[in-house]
Amino acid sequence: MRLNVMASAFVATFSFAMSVSADVADGIAFLDAGDVASAATEFAAAYEAGVPEGAFYLGRLFELGLGTEQDEMRAANLYSAAVDAGSVKAQVRLGLMHHEGRVLLRDYVEGSRLLCAAAEAGDADGQLNCGLAYQIGRGLPADEAKAIDYWQRSADQGNILAMNVLGQTALDAGDISAAGTHFKQAADLGNAGGMFEYAKLVSETHPVAAYAYANLAVVRGLSEAAVWRDQFEAGLSAADIEAGQAMARAWTEERILAEAE
Repeated sequence: MRLNVMASAFVATFSFAMSVSADVADGIAFLDAGDVASAATEFAAAYEAGVPEGAFYLGRLFELGLGTEQDEMRAANLYSAAVDAGSVKAQVRLGLMHHEGRVLLRDYVEGSRLLCAAAEAGDADGQLNCGLAYQIGRGLPADEAKAIDYWQRSADQGNILAMNVLGQTALDAGDISAAGTHFKQAADLGNAGGMFEYAKLVSETHPVAAYAYANLAVVRGLSEAAVWRDQFEAGLSAADIEAGQAMARAWTEERILAEAE
């Protein structure tokens, strides 16, 4: 699987793992519990109280059509209000909407300005997408070094997409060692794409590990990894197959124990 995000599309992410006002935190808890109506009530209360993230999360519900009819223009208006009030997350989403050019006029300059402002404020999603803007020169001068710097900052905050982008960039540059480091970092966080890319990368030098990570990628829903795993397995010895399956089993058990603590 080749990661084509750099040349084709910017990445929109949505996470509820953010602690701000009590209303927003309560709203996030309701969302995690599947109670969208109560979440919307809490986000609306935060918005009315002037909390920027209340407007952001409320806008996200409208954009995705969660608990309400989908209304992307209303979402854009809420993001704009949140940006005016200081929401960095809303800067990212509004910037992406300017790049997408569906409900807002396509404006690469304004979109990248918002994304990079969020990046400079320390937002990992902003850093990822600002890096993509620099990589392809969208709304600002192309600058590979700046792109990599922003992706690394994002990856350092645990952004898995940034890890995979760094891995693909290193691979394209012929730096196999760096590519392996980035892909394995994503893989060890449970990302199927990172697992598959790492498996292919080490298939000749570490066949047991390659088989194990491909096996892990398959059970995470990556269908193309299943085809590759089965073909790769045909060339392995019985001992290597057994060792790879044991390695995948141990990885899974270790993760389950870690999540239970």
